[in-house]
Amino acid sequence: MSVSTTRRRLLIGSALVLPALALPPRLALADDPAPASAPNAQGALDEYGLPSSAPSAADQAVQDDADKQLAAIEQRMGGRLGVSVLDTETNISLGARETERFALGSTVNALIVGFTLARVDQGAEKLDRRITFSKDAVVAGSPATEAHEGGEGMTVAELCKAAVTAADNTAANLLLDASGGAKALTAWLRSTGDTETRVDRPAPEFDDRKADDPRDTTTPDSMLDTIGLLTLGNTLSDTLRAQLVDWMVSERLADARLRAGLAKDWKVGGIATTGKDGAAADIAVIWPPERGPVLVTAYVADAKLAGAELDAAFADISKIIAGMVG
Repeated sequence: MSVSTTRRRLLIGSALVLPALALPPRLALADDPAPASAPNAQGALDEYGLPSSAPSAADQAVQDDADKQLAAIEQRMGGRLGVSVLDTETNISLGARETERFALGSTVNALIVGFTLARVDQGAEKLDRRITFSKDAVVAGSPATEAHEGGEGMTVAELCKAAVTAADNTAANLLLDASGGAKALTAWLRSTGDTETRVDRPAPEFDDRKADDPRDTTTPDSMLDTIGLLTLGNTLSDTLRAQLVDWMVSERLADARLRAGLAKDWKVGGIATTGKDGAAADIAVIWPPERGPVLVTAYVADAKLAGAELDAAFADISKIIAGMVG
């Protein structure tokens, strides 16, 4: 387990941040509201004028307590638990196995849709373009697309919504094919600064994997950074970023997981997945009232719990976040 107060790509307060990873962190920020010499909430600044990595005594106590709680949740779940949390209001982050690899499962849909929307921004795709598909293209786990096989098909926008809100496998596969396939998606992720996430196979093939298979995996840290850039950063235009957030907020499959441990008046957008052999995940952007958002990615491998017990463990992770926010 580990805790930290700095990240590779920072989201300071509610400012949008950004990506030029080849530049020093200070130069990579956009819309930074504070001059380099201004003090921050924790007092000290580093050599780039960013918040110091040294937490206050109070922050360290919160982090230490969260560390113990995450370890207890992992022990209860069985297997491995990977978590990455970033509070953009304070720039405090928490983590557990945050650089280890976990199966993407259907959380890949957020990346597929993000890539599709980026192509729309570039003029390479259109949301109103209609994609037709045959019965042979429909795979298991496709509640939205199975009613549209043959005939007029669905628009790109409808497929994006189905992939995010219904974890629709066929919708994700059709969008992936239209965008150039898994290699093209992985290459785009590299262009955004994500050096770890890789996409190799369509759904549901990505669920068939053995231990230590790197295909179709990510790390909690990498997914958090990428989801942060898609939903809070400048990877997408304002309009399409807002559309992605709306779809994620409309997703209801994750209601029993991270959302369940948060107050009802907190806005939450996310994507949850349950795979084979104890694999599960939930990724979310959380907007507590009147403060900056919190990003969280939680992945599980080889869990011994299932069903409601597994969901409850995810809810306990978000309770830690609620305690961190206060």
